[in-house]
Amino acid sequence: MTDGRKLRNVFGQFASGVTVVTTTAADGTPHGATVTAFTSISLEPRLCQVTLTRTSKACAILGDNNFAVNILASDQDDVALHFAGRPREEPIRWGDHEIAPSLDGNLATLWCTPWAQYDGGDHIIFIGEIADAEIAEHRNPLLFFRSTFHDIGPTSHDGLWTHSGDDPLTGWFGANAELRPLI
Repeated sequence: MTDGRKLRNVFGQFASGVTVVTTTAADGTPHGATVTAFTSISLEPRLCQVTLTRTSKACAILGDNNFAVNILASDQDDVALHFAGRPREEPIRWGDHEIAPSLDGNLATLWCTPWAQYDGGDHIIFIGEIADAEIAEHRNPLLFFRSTFHDIGPTSHDGLWTHSGDDPLTGWFGANAELRPLI
């Protein structure tokens, strides 16, 4: 088995988007944490997942609170660093939403209510039901790859992919598909 550092490096080969998960602490102040462990789960019901280190302050604050997943734009690397523990000089611009505090200037924002929590080893997996969402058009995402922030760069082709390839009604593995070995 590989050691922890090597495994972290292997995980770092997977490029991901960058989010800041925000919520309100018991004293009413907004808090956030930079999180790359985010994924969509379901369209019906509308669910997404964030995973936080079990021993982090953010994990303790999130608890059973409403939260926002702020999907960062390529020009928000300083915001990502701020919520990862490297505070910036410029004050954070908070948005005003009735479900949970959020950040201004995001690529997209999901406001969530708690759905479930699961043990994830040294992490806790938080599932949120998406109550509201907002997209800022014509911006690029902030990416994280090999422990460094990146911009998405130019598109690699002209084709627009509009559906999941494994959808049983439209994709590769339709209800009548026969799966055969390659050999």
